[in-house]
Amino acid sequence: MLRIVPLTDERAAHAIDRTVAELDAPDIPFDTLEGYRARLRYPWPSQELEQYLAVRDGAPVGHLELGLPQLDNRDNVNMLLCVLPAERRAGAGRAMLTFAIERARALGRRHLIGASAGGPASSPSGPSGGGGPAGPGGPVSDGAAFAAAVGAVPGLVELRSRLDVTAAAPADVPPPPGYRIVRWTGTPPGEYLDDVGYLDSRLNLDAPVGDLAWEPTRVDAARVRATEEMLRARGCVTFHTGAVDEAGGRLVAWTVISGRAGHARHAWQGITMVDPAHRGRRLGLTIKIQNLAYARAGRPGLREIDTFNAAQNDHMLRINREVGFRPVDRWIQWQLTD
Repeated sequence: MLRIVPLTDERAAHAIDRTVAELDAPDIPFDTLEGYRARLRYPWPSQELEQYLAVRDGAPVGHLELGLPQLDNRDNVNMLLCVLPAERRAGAGRAMLTFAIERARALGRRHLIGASAGGPASSPSGPSGGGGPAGPGGPVSDGAAFAAAVGAVPGLVELRSRLDVTAAAPADVPPPPGYRIVRWTGTPPGEYLDDVGYLDSRLNLDAPVGDLAWEPTRVDAARVRATEEMLRARGCVTFHTGAVDEAGGRLVAWTVISGRAGHARHAWQGITMVDPAHRGRRLGLTIKIQNLAYARAGRPGLREIDTFNAAQNDHMLRINREVGFRPVDRWIQWQLTD
């Protein structure tokens, strides 16, 4: 007998998610149990999490996480659905999906969005960035096959790229005349909080979201602070570099690298954003290279940095290649609309 029950055993969920992650992307370090528990207890600001286990005859076989945005994108549910490999094609995935759909309806939400490892990085993304579940000759992952079978639509293809920090030695790029570089770890200095919020809010305006029903987020100073507090509670350290327009004193470009507790070798390249009025001066490349040096100095054991970009985002992919990132694989963001 299969039941969907609220999560009370975090260790079981960790074991399920780790097994699935190591199958889909074995080169990405997975959270320790302590780090995993911190992630469950400290969700992203303005998002609530609901956690469930699929239990068959008393044994956990699947984990379902529903992320519920509270301030924007209130029609959406961010879904993580993991089933142990030995338990697949036996109904657990569909049972959790049915539960998720019913829960979304009860909350008045229409779109379920979740990701799958999609195949080799060289696979085409399709005219709208959606593409198919795998490229020519590439394997179809269980997650992609399941999403297609239940009627989900590929909304966005993302490329994961990796920087070999030990081999990367990009030449230092000074800022253009009229700009100065600033750096910090953790919460931004008070004079830059509003500027960081503005730049962060531009992400879904400027970066492609494909066919996903995803509206731009509104980020203010309080949300910037709350995000850094959440990351600190999870044991993460963040390295930020920005460019300040000396004429106006505003932060007009910003990038961040974050590293998780327990994974000194690995980090994630996050947002890089330049105010539209200040583009065309290679500020994005400048702050990325400057921040790489800053993160390496603050995290001496760092060896690998991963990042995700929409497959359509030619501009940022080109900048990342200049820094030294190389594509590893492609992931699909699937959407199921009720």
